[in-house]
This record gives sequence, C-alpha cells and structure tokens, in this order.
Amino acid sequence: MTVQKPGSVAGPSGDNGPVRYRILGTTQAFRPDGTSAPVGGARLRALLTVFALRPGRTVPVPVLVDEVWDGDPPADASGAVQALVGRLRRALGPDAVASVDGGYRLVAGADDVDLHRFERLVGDGVRALADGDAAKAAVVLDDALALWQGPALADLPDRTAAAARFEARRLDACRARLTAALALGQAEQYLPELTALCDAHPLDERLQGLRLRALRDAGRTAEALAGYEDVRRLLADRLGADPGAELRALHGELLEGSSPPPPLPVPSLGAPPPDPRIGLAASSSNAGRADISAPPAFEERGPGRSPRRGNLRSRLTSFVGRDAEIDTIRGDLTSARLVTLLGPGGAGKTRLSQEAGEAVAEAVPDGVWLAELAPVDDPENVPEAVLTAVGARETVLRGAGAEEMRAVMDRQDDPVSRLVEHCGRRRMLLILDNCEHVVDAAARLAERLLERCPGLTVLATSREPLGVPGELLRPVEPLARPYALRLLADRGAAARPGFDPADDPEAAAEICRRLDGLPLAIELAAARLRMLTLRQIAERLDDRFRLLTSGSRTVLPRQQTLRAVVDWSWDLLDEEERDVLRRLSVFAGGCDLAAAEAVCGPAALEALGSLVDKSLVVAASTDEGKMRYRLLETVAEYARERLDEVGARAVAERAHLTYYRELARTTDPLLRGPGQRAAIALLELEYENIRTALRHAVAERDEQEALVLALSLCWYWQMRDLRSEARTWSTEVKELGPDPFTAPAS
Repeated sequence: MTVQKPGSVAGPSGDNGPVRYRILGTTQAFRPDGTSAPVGGARLRALLTVFALRPGRTVPVPVLVDEVWDGDPPADASGAVQALVGRLRRALGPDAVASVDGGYRLVAGADDVDLHRFERLVGDGVRALADGDAAKAAVVLDDALALWQGPALADLPDRTAAAARFEARRLDACRARLTAALALGQAEQYLPELTALCDAHPLDERLQGLRLRALRDAGRTAEALAGYEDVRRLLADRLGADPGAELRALHGELLEGSSPPPPLPVPSLGAPPPDPRIGLAASSSNAGRADISAPPAFEERGPGRSPRRGNLRSRLTSFVGRDAEIDTIRGDLTSARLVTLLGPGGAGKTRLSQEAGEAVAEAVPDGVWLAELAPVDDPENVPEAVLTAVGARETVLRGAGAEEMRAVMDRQDDPVSRLVEHCGRRRMLLILDNCEHVVDAAARLAERLLERCPGLTVLATSREPLGVPGELLRPVEPLARPYALRLLADRGAAARPGFDPADDPEAAAEICRRLDGLPLAIELAAARLRMLTLRQIAERLDDRFRLLTSGSRTVLPRQQTLRAVVDWSWDLLDEEERDVLRRLSVFAGGCDLAAAEAVCGPAALEALGSLVDKSLVVAASTDEGKMRYRLLETVAEYARERLDEVGARAVAERAHLTYYRELARTTDPLLRGPGQRAAIALLELEYENIRTALRHAVAERDEQEALVLALSLCWYWQMRDLRSEARTWSTEVKELGPDPFTAPAS
C-alpha cells in the first residue's frame, strides 16, 4: 500500500489524525512520515483491528475480550485488555487510545482507516458512474481497490462473517470498475480480468452479464452467445434455476444483434441497477446516487423506521449481528426476483426479512409489503391473506359510488386475479413470511405473481424451499458467538436493568453455545434473568423446554416457548421423517450417510433430504468431499424426547453402538500402515460418536462390545497422547468383568 502523507484529516480529537491504519491485509499502523509503527504480536494486532473497525467509537471491554481472544478469554480478562492497550499506546503514542467509561476508543477518524476510506471511495466512484462520468469513476475505483493489500481483517481471530461483508464490497467495487471500463470502450483490454473473475465466481450473474457485454462490444458476439449457453447450463446444473431477467434480456439483444443504449447499468452497491424489466433491479432516476454506507461491522442496528410506502411496522428492539446478511440479501434482490430465507424455527428469518425490506425500501417506489402467513390455517386462504396485506381491497373500493361499489362486490374475480391486477402495474417488494405450513399454496401464488407482474420481487421466509423456478435460496444461520453474546446482553439488560454478561462470561458463553445461537431461544433465556442468574439458567438447559417458556405475549403462540417453536416443525413432518429424526438424536457430533442408514434404516436417504430442506438437519461437506449431517442441540434434545415416547431409544442406541464398534475395529489396523493419516483423521472425526458408543456399552454392561471398542482405541489413544482417557475407559471396562487376558488361577 502506498502510504499517503497526512493532510488536514484528523481524528475526532485532532491529536491522532496523522496516524493511518491498515486492516485490508496484515494489520499495520503508519506514522506521518510513512514509517510503520511496531505493532507486533497476534493479540496486539487483533486489538488494533477491533479498534480500527470502529474508529472514534467506544468499544466495551467485553467486546474486546470476546473478539481478541475469540471466546477463550484469560482468567483476568479486563487486566489483559488493559495490558494490551498499554502496549498499543507505547507503539502508537500515549494519546492514540482513549480510556472511556466501560471501554476504550481509538482516537481516529474513519478516513484514517483503509477499510473505511475504501468504502468512501467506492461510494464516490459509483456516484460518478451514475452521473455518466466513467473516467472519474475509473480513477476513484482504482484508488479504492489499490488499498487492498491482503485478506480483510487478517489478524482478527474470528474474521469469517465480518470479512465476508467487506470481500463482498470488494467484488461490488470490481463490478463497478469493470462497468466503467466498458463505458470507456475498453472491453478488449479488460476481458481477461472479467474472465478470471467469472471463473472465480461462476454463479454471479452480474459478472457474467458484464463478460457477455464485453465480448459483444469487442465484436465477438458469437462467443457471447456461446457464453450465455454455458452460464444457462451452469445455473441449471448447480442451482436448478434459469438465468435472471437481466441476463435473459441481454441474450435477446445478442440474438437481435442490437446494442443497449448507453450508459451501462451501474452495479448495485446497496441500490438496484436501473433496469425496469425486473423487480428490485428497477431503480428510480436517482438510484445511482443511493447511499452505499452500512453500519460498521459488529454494530447493532437500532429499531428500524418504516418505509414511506408499504406496511412494515417499526421494530421495537435492536437488530444484532446480521449486517453481512443484510448486504447479501440486498444484492440477491437485485439479481433474483424470488429470494427465500431458509432456516430453523427461531433463527430470526422474520426479523431479517423485515430489516432487508427496510434496506431496499428506497428502490421500490410502490413499497415493501409484508404478508404474514403464520396465522393462515387453510392453504386456500393464502391469496386472500396476501390480498389483505397489500391493501388491494382498499385500492379497488376507494372512491367508488354506490352503483360502482355494488358492481365491484358482485364481481366473481378470484383473489389471485385481483392480486395480479393490483401488483401488475406496480414496482414493489412482497415479503411472504412463514410459508412452510402452506408451502405449496405459497409457491403457486409466488410463481403466478412473478409471471404476471414484471415489477414485483418476492422475499419469502420458510423452513423449506418453495421450489419455484428461479428461486434463490439464502440460508439463515444461527448467530455467531460474539453476536449471540451481544443479543443476550441487550435483551438481558431489558429484562433486568444493570445486567452485564461479563459478571459470569463462562455461563453466558455456555448459554449461547447450547442454544445454538438461535435468537429466539436466547431471547427466551434472557427473559428468565428476571428471576434466575446466568449460572442458574446454564445449569437448567438440560431441561430447556420447561425453562424457556416466557416469550412475548404479543407474538403467535408458536413463538412464545421453545417447545412450541420445535412442535411447529414436528407437526409438518410425515411419520417416516419423524422416525428418522428421532433416531438421528443418538448421534454425537453428526454422522455421514452410511452411519445414518445403519441407524435409521433404508428410509434415511430420502428422509434426510427432506429434513435438510425443512431446516431440521444441518448438512455440510467435509474436506474429503462427503456430506455430514447433524442436529442443532435444541432439535436433538426434542428428538430424544420423542424417541423415548415411542420406546425406541434402546434399539437406536444398539444400532449406533454396532456401527461404531465396527468402524473402530476395522480402522485400528490402519493406524499401523500406510493409511495412518487417513485413519487418524477418521477416528478424530468420529471420536464423539465412538465415545458415545463406548459409554452405551458400559452403561448396558455389555462386556464384549465395550472390550472390543476399548481395545480398538488403545493405539489411537497412545498416538494422540490421550492417557487420561485411556485410563478412565480401561478402568470402566475392567469393572464389567474379569480381564480376559489374565492367566487363569491354578
């Protein structure tokens, strides 16, 4: 990075402006003369990264502890932070970090940090592009991209979620820069870079569209047409989807040999590109000037404000830890007309959809409309519920005379036709919330509306996909640990003024971990702080369904208790799916397909796919290219209760024990051969299941099975230096019966 000499830029207090900070790459600090300040040591760089993310803002000590030590703080966490801050002051100057009540503040302005300077420059570049000044945009965007000297937040221990947001910004900036290049007639020059980006992001339709435009502008229309076919096949094979409206329109232009009127669409950075053929991708005349700023990483949003049109209500609580998701969904809505937020009950899909709707409200002149489908019992009533939500009845009847009103009321139009009539002439976003129990009806309605209403975009929330062509699925993951802790702190303070999770950080972390980072579960736990301490709540989580029963009185009954949340999903399963889910609860640490089939029977394959679709089973690929399946702890506990209800626990545990006994027995010899590394990796991956199997064998006093397992693990225990584990299990197994290797008494 070329270090810029300080000018008039100063920090908030004016005393640290000359120091510049780099967090787009290895964290560094630069003095006014361009020399690097000595910021040595991983912890010190992590601390500076956390500060630089929030220049000029107070960072509470608990946040510093959690982010610098990644959830594994030292015994005297506050003292350790104080010592680190002292080291940072010695490196940067005594006034570089200010002590404030409850935390510390980096005395710097946003422009003193390369990441925030990058954000500002990208905004300037996009605005120049929207104003038709492609040359200025190219220069400014080049300056912005040159600030990147490595991975974002490289020295932050848990960087994944925050870094993903800024990496997405970087890709947005690349799109904008390439758009400027095409507007300047530099298609041939930038084709190699475009091709490389498309290879790295093959499913990015906006990048693919830029590449096809570049090929056409370079006089290579035949290659552009062939490239479109490649993209179409790729989307079909990988996503089961067709190209979006913008790519299809470009394909039509290629077939006709026509060229689009200049300028090229400006890539969206928080506002949609100006293309009236698709829902949110159509923008008003000033969309290119939209503010691209977003809340800084790790910062909560306050209660939202309702958009100027639509029926979104103001939210009454803060929104925690989903900034990256908001940015992602905002981008999704510019490239797809149906986006479905998928996740288990209590993951926060409803709130996320409303915040995302708020974020794009300026791009839809006819508003963001929320249709809540949870109260709908009969699938036939879904169109009526949506009709009411979007205010279509008021639109039909307003201002009508008596005769006209009678004529309207006598009409036999079905609600779907009236919805098409209402939405067909509007540019709007429709949020279909909680589709899972009426998923077929919601899917049919969404498909019909999208086919007939070109200015409509649909954002759905569901525990399973709608299965409509062109649907973009966006999983809603549980909150990462820092955000889960912040949510607990926020809701806990509301329930018990003065509450501070730092009073018992271990219990707070245990609650968030055992509740899987599910926002609803954490909020229910926080409500218990009116009568219990953090430690008391943590100790009672083995009986979480009786503990977490104090939800808001104003929400639907299925959201008032943790059991009701899972009951709702359970009631939507058929008997085969229920049987497999019950049996999956005996696994520890997940399983692969072979293990699932061994324990759950031949129905496992089909049922697993359905349970994954319904967000009750989490599927993730391993480094070896296989899939593993696991249950969230809350779902696992619920499934174990159901397993006990039908009296099938013993059978499932015996099948589990048999499978993992054989896995341990057949893997043991491989530890002493050329396949040693793979054997160790397999036993490490499955160790929790193997240990659970051994525990079952000991509990059932099954001497033979326990002995086979213990003997099969001896070499592994020795290689991994698990001597304490080996002694414990050897003692347990010996107590089941006489040592078979002891010589018989004479």
